[in-house]
Amino acid sequence: MCGILGLLLHDPSVDAAPDICEGLSLLQHRGQDACGIVTCGPKGRFFQCKANGMVRDVFDEKAISKLIGGMGVGHVRYPTAGSSNHAEAQPFYVNSPYGIVFAHNGNLIDGPSLLQYMDATAHRHINTSSDSELLLNLFANNLQQTGKFRINEDDIFNAIGGLMKQCTGAYACVAMLAGFGIIAFRDPNGIRPLGVASRRNNSGKDYLFASESIVADALGFSEWEDVKPGEAVIITRSGVSRKRVAEHAIFAPDIFEFVYFARPDSVLDGISVYRSRMAMGDALAVEVDKVLKERGITVDVVIPVPDTSRVAALNLAQKLNLPYREGFIKNRYVGRTFIMPGQQMRRKNVRRKLNAMALEFSGKNVLLVDDSIVRGTTSKEIIQMAKDVGAKKVIVASCAPPIRYSNVYGIDMPSRTELVAYGRTTQEIAEAIGADLVVFQTLPNLVASVRQFNPSIPTFDCSVFTGEYVTGGVTEEYLHQLELLRADNVKKKSAANSWEGKGEGSVVNGFHDRETMVASSGPINRADDTVGLHNTWNVS
Repeated sequence: MCGILGLLLHDPSVDAAPDICEGLSLLQHRGQDACGIVTCGPKGRFFQCKANGMVRDVFDEKAISKLIGGMGVGHVRYPTAGSSNHAEAQPFYVNSPYGIVFAHNGNLIDGPSLLQYMDATAHRHINTSSDSELLLNLFANNLQQTGKFRINEDDIFNAIGGLMKQCTGAYACVAMLAGFGIIAFRDPNGIRPLGVASRRNNSGKDYLFASESIVADALGFSEWEDVKPGEAVIITRSGVSRKRVAEHAIFAPDIFEFVYFARPDSVLDGISVYRSRMAMGDALAVEVDKVLKERGITVDVVIPVPDTSRVAALNLAQKLNLPYREGFIKNRYVGRTFIMPGQQMRRKNVRRKLNAMALEFSGKNVLLVDDSIVRGTTSKEIIQMAKDVGAKKVIVASCAPPIRYSNVYGIDMPSRTELVAYGRTTQEIAEAIGADLVVFQTLPNLVASVRQFNPSIPTFDCSVFTGEYVTGGVTEEYLHQLELLRADNVKKKSAANSWEGKGEGSVVNGFHDRETMVASSGPINRADDTVGLHNTWNVS
């Protein structure tokens, strides 16, 4: 899961980097592994700064001052495929044709065949295991087929339309062409979010692309509009061009954006994330009330698991006429445990992140409300924390149904065997995480909670609950390969090996591990590890 941003200022003499940096900090919840900004300055020259780390750590005043130019692209990353290698920090860049910078959120499911095409037909070298670099080179290759010295909007639309025919998966992308403008497009199913907004000033209009509307709100942009599924948008200082470039497909945004990932103050595809979570709490209250009555259990207090579940927990408590209390105090300087790489790190950081107040737990039957239960790591630790401070019974209510299947569209739910609900009944899940009882939201109620705010959306991607993938093409063989490549232990192994300087990629379970290939041509003279674009990070 990642956050992407593109910005074009009407006045090219004003630097875009300060606004891009602020926007990325507002998208930090979407990725805390790495971040990057590339701007375009005079004569089409690119200026880059990217590295592993949080936005506040990578972009200090000195770093921002070196990013010159009135348009740029930014990215925050959590890796769902490949590793946490610095070489995979985005945005990516290619110098041919025209000079293109590219940032992407999502995941392709036909990567191996596309890599073969890049190698055998397009003759383009892919230097990392990132789908983003693959998408960039597909786009660049399609543009190169025009053979033109100067391209126009129709050429770009045709190149993106060709890309959408070549690729299968989820992708929201922002690109920048040197001296031309910024471009955004979204996969035909609209699985990953992306929108556009404008800001009027004395000289004209500034334009913004971003993963979530909160960026537009905070930076003073208005007229937020979602990029439509299969649509491409081109913005230059001369105007805005929009065109649907893909064949019709089922519009199915990822429902997990509303459950967990997106900020509550964002609006995605016309749906308020905050309102949808309120509705989830109301619907969950009905299910909880039914189950508690069946079991003859009474609850003394409702406590949310910070932060995402707060809105739903409050509505649930109000609907059931139960006291609502903040029982966990959060250390805000520890990242989101769900998107931390490595099971051991996630477990270790739960107790660093949260502290249970005995006053709210001691001697009580506690109903903990969480947005979802994924690996069960966080839930198990939190339940134990509640019992350690004297909770008599701990009942867990999840705003989402049991997650039993891998996500292949850009969320790190890698291996089905790592999911606590995989192959387990509700009672077995409760036993696995140490709860006295677990109550799950039903899938129809979850969908209704979100869809009621925009009935024009026909369906949502609910593949993590159902195992049904809207794009098709997800076979058991593909899932098996994905699990091998994404498993936590493979991530650790590839991170450890990525700088050993081997001349050829190693083989992991029959597949060439491109991580080790990156190391053979590591950064030289502070050139970017992937393409040779100068990286100003940590340069005095």
